[in-house]
Amino acid sequence: MAPIDVLKQVSEVVWEIPVSYKPGMIVPARIYGTEKLIQEMDDAVYDQITNVATLPGITKYALCMPDGHFGYGFPIGGVAAMDVDQGGVISPGGIGFDINCGMRLVTTNLTYQEVKPYIKQLVDKLYERVPAGVGSTGFVKLSRNQFREVVEQGAQWCVRNGYGWEEDLELMEEQGCLKGANAARISEKAIDRGVNQIGTLGSGNHYLEIQVAKRENIFDKKLAKTMGITHPDQVVVMFHCGSRGFGHQVATDYLQSFLKVMEPKYGIKILDRELACAPFHSPEGQAYFTAMKCGINMSFVNRQVILHRIREVFSQVFKRSPEDLGMHMVYDVAHNTAKLEQHIVDGKARSLLVHRKGATRAFGPGMSDLPDRYQEIGQPVIIGGSMETGSYLLTGVATGDQTFFSTAHGSGRTMSRTKARKTWRGETLQKEMQQRGIYVRSSSYSGLAEEAGGAYKDVDEVIEAAEIAGISQRVVRLTPIGNVKG
Repeated sequence: MAPIDVLKQVSEVVWEIPVSYKPGMIVPARIYGTEKLIQEMDDAVYDQITNVATLPGITKYALCMPDGHFGYGFPIGGVAAMDVDQGGVISPGGIGFDINCGMRLVTTNLTYQEVKPYIKQLVDKLYERVPAGVGSTGFVKLSRNQFREVVEQGAQWCVRNGYGWEEDLELMEEQGCLKGANAARISEKAIDRGVNQIGTLGSGNHYLEIQVAKRENIFDKKLAKTMGITHPDQVVVMFHCGSRGFGHQVATDYLQSFLKVMEPKYGIKILDRELACAPFHSPEGQAYFTAMKCGINMSFVNRQVILHRIREVFSQVFKRSPEDLGMHMVYDVAHNTAKLEQHIVDGKARSLLVHRKGATRAFGPGMSDLPDRYQEIGQPVIIGGSMETGSYLLTGVATGDQTFFSTAHGSGRTMSRTKARKTWRGETLQKEMQQRGIYVRSSSYSGLAEEAGGAYKDVDEVIEAAEIAGISQRVVRLTPIGNVKG
């Protein structure tokens, strides 16, 4: 029987796989998506999300967002909340190798007409100032001990050292620093891989994009204004990157550690070794949790330094200060994390470790850890589409409790990178995009081909599914006009 045949349609965009589907499932698996998205989803997603449903301590459901696709351990788009007081585990495969891969959105007070004559100059300078591609290194030079301090202090270190504004900190999850990070729990190899990478985009689906909020794409003017989108054809800057080789090494180190102790020491048997885990309250679980926080903080630092460089470039090109250009943050959202959060489950408050793997936190109005300016409207949610299509700014909503206040993080791949490289030629794609008004600089043509729009799901369909489900609300659609690609 094909996995899709066992799906029970719970609502227009929610589908459930019962615990009877696979031995060991503790909770049902729920997949979010329109019928079209569900039909297009690869079978591996069903296998992976039902494997997740067997993990100790999992609560309510194993969840997959509308952009879900095959990943390592969890599907990308996977969400699972573990009750840490009931033997709940922590799993690197539920967080990802690129710890705190995330999105940041920055406003300007410029319009498209003002920016259009300078778009090539802007993109070229950004390409120079924000290194992209495999193995790229940044301009911030640190000793190994300084790097240890940075990954414990997060973006607060950046602001103290002139790489940002005090107001930036308010507009990041966890104010740019997840407390309790312990650099003593990270390996020398992880430091080797991360110490020179602050301020770099990396490769894969990471990008830095200049975008426009067109009049017809502002769906809620009041919400948009609260988030700094105040006039039609306003230009903004969005970028997507993470913790680079540092986060990858942290995940690798602890996956190996967990595989050694999981069954012999804790009696935990799993269906997929990529879901290697340890009880959250175990010494190994706590060691990884504090090391993972270092990865989260490194990513906040990375994005903060990139923002500093973006402000420098715009200021240089337009010969005005970043403040005068209105280059304020809208928000910074994290993907690929596990955070301790309080959630109401069956009428009771429970302390849950919420794994979000390629999924965005989307807190509703009035929830703690939101900046004062967003208390009434909910958390800004930034969802990137492909470099050819567009991206979205949304907000969290009160009904998001069904997914532990989580939503999609992107449009989601439908094609492997290998197949994309065989389907498109990067050089041709670059020329075609320029003809359509999108100027692109990339560190490699093969990397550009991998990120062709046709390799991704329809971002509008993903956003529609999330909105119909009541897990986030769209506010503005943003159209690309310039792109730096890793």
